[in-house]
Amino acid sequence: MKGSSQGKWYWRPSYAGYGIACAIAWALIWILVGTLASPATVRTLSWVFLGWVIGWISAAIARVVYPGPRWTLLTRQRRG
Repeated sequence: MKGSSQGKWYWRPSYAGYGIACAIAWALIWILVGTLASPATVRTLSWVFLGWVIGWISAAIARVVYPGPRWTLLTRQRRG
């Protein structure tokens, strides 16, 4: 959670926290599917996971390459 402004707390999760949560969720999914599902289902989930990883990597590259916004709705509300 990041700081407060004028007595109001604004919760903005970090991308690292989101990444950790996704890793935990995928680990649980893999454990369940690996123990309960058929090999065909595991193979299908492998393709889904690969697509998710490609999307994750492309989003990470975009965050590095493209600059962030100068202001957000939260900063606009504080000004006005």
